[in-house]
Amino acid sequence: MSVITTPDTAAPGGEAVSFKAACPDCRGRFELTAGALRLAIGGSRRTTFYSFTCPECGAAVRKHAGERIIELLTGGGVSTLRSV
Repeated sequence: MSVITTPDTAAPGGEAVSFKAACPDCRGRFELTAGALRLAIGGSRRTTFYSFTCPECGAAVRKHAGERIIELLTGGGVSTLRSV
């Protein structure tokens, strides 16, 4: 997962953020907006992940989110669900 910022006068702060992602099912590589991703932060590695629907094959993708990924996603405006 990596972050791409591009100038966008319509976005707050003047930058549009997108994320490079890949699908493990179809091996597709693409860019997703913050609205296409979901981040869940739980009490363990198993319950801390990000997810999205592959735009190429429609598969539901769920991947582990370590500290760096959490930082990138939250900084890029991805909606976050925190569980106790």
